[in-house]
Amino acid sequence: MQKSCRAFSSGDGDLVDAVVPFMGESITDGTLATFLKKPGDRVAADEPIAQIETDKVTIDVVSPQDGVIQEYVAKEGDTVEPGTKIAVISKSADGVASAAPFEKKSEKVASKPSPPGDTVKEDKPKAKVEASPAVEKPKGPSPPPPKRTATEPVLPPKERERRVPMTRLRKRVATRLKDSQNTFAMLTTFNEVDMTNLMKLRSDYKDAFVEKHGVKLGFMSGFVKAAVSALQHQPIVNAVIDGDDIIYRDYIDISIAVGTPKGLVVPVIRDAGGMNFAEIEKTINSLAKKANDGTISIDEMAGGSFTISNGGVYGSLLSTPIINPPQSAIMGMHSIVSRPMVVGGNIVPRPMMYIALTYDHRLIDGREAVFFLRRIKDVVEDPRRLLLDV
Repeated sequence: MQKSCRAFSSGDGDLVDAVVPFMGESITDGTLATFLKKPGDRVAADEPIAQIETDKVTIDVVSPQDGVIQEYVAKEGDTVEPGTKIAVISKSADGVASAAPFEKKSEKVASKPSPPGDTVKEDKPKAKVEASPAVEKPKGPSPPPPKRTATEPVLPPKERERRVPMTRLRKRVATRLKDSQNTFAMLTTFNEVDMTNLMKLRSDYKDAFVEKHGVKLGFMSGFVKAAVSALQHQPIVNAVIDGDDIIYRDYIDISIAVGTPKGLVVPVIRDAGGMNFAEIEKTINSLAKKANDGTISIDEMAGGSFTISNGGVYGSLLSTPIINPPQSAIMGMHSIVSRPMVVGGNIVPRPMMYIALTYDHRLIDGREAVFFLRRIKDVVEDPRRLLLDV
């Protein structure tokens, strides 16, 4: 049952409640991550006062009306559902004044237990001082302790460690990746791509491309177009196992893995097969900006039939990416490195990139996986193939 997120009166007509809004069809609860305001702060209508962290996105809880935050009725770290009351907002500042005496009393009560704690701490050192002479008398047992400590690993003190709870997004990513590892029969195959022609294409037309389309020409659009072509040549890579059946998808939605400060998100380029280079670049830029700003929606991350992960932006030379369920394969791009290659019988420097394809071997045979990467290699090394469909 969906609860209403509309503000409602709470007892006194001067008070209204700020509640958790509807978070999406597939999200039933979230974690109250942080408060953006303090009790006593004045807020405007629709101004964010707290953030709810879900498995996929971060959602703001806003003030229903202009007023002053009287109190928070939930704590950071609480699991909340849509409609849960988070805070009480006073339309005037009168209701906030009563909170100050209560806080002062609680501080006094909290300060009283400190003397017993101090006396206990003082008693313990005394006991140690009294016991220490007894340990020093027997000289024989003193050599063994050093021998034991020498064989045991020296661990850093606990004071140098920090324990923090995992975010909802990180727990969700961890669960999905482990489920992927436990479900799929994953195998990775590799190839290398000569980036000379794609880099030259970008260099020759980058200014004209920006002038006409208002967006820079990058390498991702070239690899997305190459992936679309490869998926059309090897449709089994775009399929998925469902029970005892195989579902062949007659559409190509490319997921792009994006690393953000809060964790990994995978927005989707819808109907990538019907897009040109400019449309792909604009979509990637828009989704990446939303992902980094934390404003990306759940719908923009749902679905996807194939994923591309570009570890090369971080300097990765080689990797074995993990499949993003319920897909059946993922391609990994890596850094471009100038290496000596044999071209026409001569050794020349070439900008080379390793590419990887991790696939579900239950569904995809090695032959199809190798042919898939070969198609990627052929298209990237000679983009004219896309014009002639060869």
